[in-house]
Amino acid sequence: MTDTSTHASQELASFVAQLKAEDIPEHVFLKAEDLFVDWVGSTLAGKGARAIEIINRFSKQMGPNTGSSEVLIDRTQTSPIFAAMINAAASHVVEQDDVHNGSVFHPATVVFSPALAVAQSIGASGQDFLVASIVGYEVGIRVGEFLGRSHYKVFHTTGTAGSVAAAAAVGHLLKLTPEQMLHAFGSAGTQAAGLWEFLKDAADSKQLHTAHASATGLMSAYLAKDGFTGAQKILEGTQGMAAGMSTDANVAKLTDRLGQRWALVETSFKYHASCRHTHPATDALLKVMQDHHLKAEDIAQVTTFVHQGAIDVLGPVVNPQTVHQSKFSMGTVLALAAQYGYAGLEEFERHFKHPQVQQLRDRVQMQLDPEIDAAYPARWIGKVSVKTIDGRELHGRVDEPKGDPGNTLSRTEIDTKAMRLALFSHAATETEMRILLTQLWGIRSIKQLSALLP
Repeated sequence: MTDTSTHASQELASFVAQLKAEDIPEHVFLKAEDLFVDWVGSTLAGKGARAIEIINRFSKQMGPNTGSSEVLIDRTQTSPIFAAMINAAASHVVEQDDVHNGSVFHPATVVFSPALAVAQSIGASGQDFLVASIVGYEVGIRVGEFLGRSHYKVFHTTGTAGSVAAAAAVGHLLKLTPEQMLHAFGSAGTQAAGLWEFLKDAADSKQLHTAHASATGLMSAYLAKDGFTGAQKILEGTQGMAAGMSTDANVAKLTDRLGQRWALVETSFKYHASCRHTHPATDALLKVMQDHHLKAEDIAQVTTFVHQGAIDVLGPVVNPQTVHQSKFSMGTVLALAAQYGYAGLEEFERHFKHPQVQQLRDRVQMQLDPEIDAAYPARWIGKVSVKTIDGRELHGRVDEPKGDPGNTLSRTEIDTKAMRLALFSHAATETEMRILLTQLWGIRSIKQLSALLP
């Protein structure tokens, strides 16, 4: 017998299925445009990465070599599901895609990837694509918040909540009814996956998490459109996601101020090309260095004061062996930033194994801080204590790291970042990027989406 009483999953599914462009404030659309341009840059930066090229080759073997959905890294066309997989993997590999603090969730990679693939396939308008993307953000962020801190300790939230976010975005493009949207949630949630164990081995799994989430969410929406049913309480049910993946789930988070609070605008950009858990301390260290005119060689030791989530994720990485693994090493990130003023793509590629960087890396330690841990994940505070070679002890604090909503990137900075990312991977020329960026900023006026790159 079907449970006909209203519940949180149903309320969320109904809200997003029925959301219309006129329901969304202008500032939300503007932020969605910012996040989309940022995502395109991150996706292009994935070109040439070994793990991405493996997924790309797999997709070429399994999928069609023609279609209306675009693979951004090589400008080929394929079916929506394979385009979504490759773009999702590519946009997550250089660690420059966006993050929502409160949910510890990277929305863009699992929302824009399937939404763009499907929008191109069905010829949706730019506005319809943005509305669907906003839907994906609202769902994914709320599911991540609902699953809580205990979930993130073991599960990569972008892989788990991301499956439901992708289903919501694609479901909106397919015009699912509220009932169908709930079925899509059920199918997506039962396939949700992604575990942190890979970090200990420098494995490629993180890119598989986003590819899988985008593909399963897309599939779930299409299946629901055709009558396939899913669990009605996949999120909060007694044998649902929270039951198996969380000990501190809060069901109220799923429907928190729907239509009033727009979670998308709370999303942060990533300034440094590393795990977001490293950013607050990196900015705090750079502040100390600027305030006291320090150079890297002046630093004897750095203590970073962090939340437990940072220790859980970064703690296992003590001797990074690959560029990607080094982005999850607090010591490496701080050492690169101290040495070069910025922990960017080039700095990681060229210098993460440099002896001076490794020496400073080994003089960085993390320490749990009660204030920072209590504020997390709503706020990501950065605090460091720096001991200098000449015996001084200096302290630095940053309450909003670069890229957070209160310290966000301007559109000029977003353009600069996207250009830098594309040129880094040689995915596009400077001239091509200037043309593309103009097109991207006008996404809402496009009547029928097609390939972004020639």
